[in-house]
Amino acid sequence: MAKVLMVLTSHDQLGDTGQPTGFWLEEFAAPYYVLKDAGLDVTIASPKGGQPPIDPKSDDPKAQTPAMQRFRQDSAAQRALANTVELASVSAGDYDAVFYPGGHGPLWDLAEDRDSIALIERLYAAGKPVAAVCHGPAVLRRAKAPDGAPLVKGKAVTGFANSEEAAAGLTNVVPFLVEDALKANGGKYSKAADWSAHAVADGNLITGQNPASSESTARALLKQLEARLGVTAGAGARRQ
Repeated sequence: MAKVLMVLTSHDQLGDTGQPTGFWLEEFAAPYYVLKDAGLDVTIASPKGGQPPIDPKSDDPKAQTPAMQRFRQDSAAQRALANTVELASVSAGDYDAVFYPGGHGPLWDLAEDRDSIALIERLYAAGKPVAAVCHGPAVLRRAKAPDGAPLVKGKAVTGFANSEEAAAGLTNVVPFLVEDALKANGGKYSKAADWSAHAVADGNLITGQNPASSESTARALLKQLEARLGVTAGAGARRQ
């Protein structure tokens, strides 16, 4: 059975605004069920371990998606989320791929987290898929390719657009803009209309633009896993 690590932020403060932040629930729930339903073994990690902070704005009763509703009825998934493993204890060799949901939290912790950067670099160097959605691609900011160049250099990528950050009113709150960071590192950035689904796969680097892109990003990851393992990535998949 193929094993996928999902990495969530532990950061819960939106700059110096006094407002809470964290990870975006849809960006966790939709990919989680895409991967679980395909028969994959999913482990959840975060820098601090335990319960990671959910951005309260992402859990608005008016914005519930089917995946979010399913999560709210899934006691096993809730237990897994409440007991994430500490990222520092994770070994890249134990996993076939990694997926980073977004939310604003990763801009403050995961983007600079040495354990996260090392994990990404080791998985990618081993030919294993690395996927991130919305603000998740912020985790690629410091990551290097095996040749020492920025990991995203020359690669097709996407992530939360500057125009979307402006619409959220947080351009001057966040420590950096995802779109700008990807471009500054030489990424070939593309975007769809604000809030529209847009996922990009360039080999084993898979990125999605925004919350609406969560499921399609996870499906692109699943496709890469199946291609790499040579068989369906679910039950019975051979580890390589």
